[in-house]
Amino acid sequence: MSAATTRSRTPDRLCAEAVDLARSAAEEAAAPGVVGEHAGLVSEGDRVATHFFECKELGYRGWRWAVTVARASRAKVVTLDEVVLLPGPDALLAPEWVPWSERLRPGDMGPGDLLPTDAEDLRLEPGYSGEDEPVPSAAVSEEMAELVEAEDAEVTAGVPANLPFAPSRGSIAAVAEELGMRRARVLSRYGLHVAADRWEEAFGAKTPMAQAAPASCVTCGFLAPIGGSLGQAFGVCANEFAPADGRVVSLTYGCGGHSEAAVMPKPPRPAPPVIDETRVDPFPLRPAADSGSVLVGADEESAELGHS
Repeated sequence: MSAATTRSRTPDRLCAEAVDLARSAAEEAAAPGVVGEHAGLVSEGDRVATHFFECKELGYRGWRWAVTVARASRAKVVTLDEVVLLPGPDALLAPEWVPWSERLRPGDMGPGDLLPTDAEDLRLEPGYSGEDEPVPSAAVSEEMAELVEAEDAEVTAGVPANLPFAPSRGSIAAVAEELGMRRARVLSRYGLHVAADRWEEAFGAKTPMAQAAPASCVTCGFLAPIGGSLGQAFGVCANEFAPADGRVVSLTYGCGGHSEAAVMPKPPRPAPPVIDETRVDPFPLRPAADSGSVLVGADEESAELGHS
């Protein structure tokens, strides 16, 4: 250990005795009556020391006034360096700041709230780009074609409903299995209408959330389409922060978690008409008696003509 290091750990005598100077500096910087007792001394280096005083100000429990004093080489006068308010070991500190994107939890969004999505959100990917070349995740892309293995069609006896298990891919029964044609019964038109009315009432265009939304679900990237005739009016919400996450929503429904909420422009509002041609302005056929156009006591014939 060097001699300089040894000297830095030992407080300078004159700096350590400058308690009154440090207290006066702390009282000048703080409000009256908030500087408490002397709470210790720390050596900051050669002829540099910091005095600590308790802080009695409300809301700063455990904080200390730190006054640093110093003395020049071969000088006998101690000078003031700085005065700051620092937290002590048991100080009451504010919790660490957490970004809003990490504080947000499912169910926190209400009507009128907007949830902007990051441009690099991993839950979204580019859709139709207008080019003829398919996207890399498409089944007909070159990347996917390299992973596909040729399969021979299997010949199965009997109708798919009589098979004890689902046949492997490549057979006609397998195609029927994927299309949902092996069920004994399917939804009727009445069943579809009842379900559509129920979903429209829960997550439709007339709900308060949809009325305050910046755009509808039909343009949202978090909408997962569904098959069948219901896919023309409904889809499944796949935004974990949206109030309808995992629910069947109408294409006219919307919320603040729209994928383009940060950049979606507001719909233009037409300007009010300058001349209202639909309004009827009533005009009296005869002037009022107190209008000044008719003398008091005039006969009825002159009153109708409006003679003065």
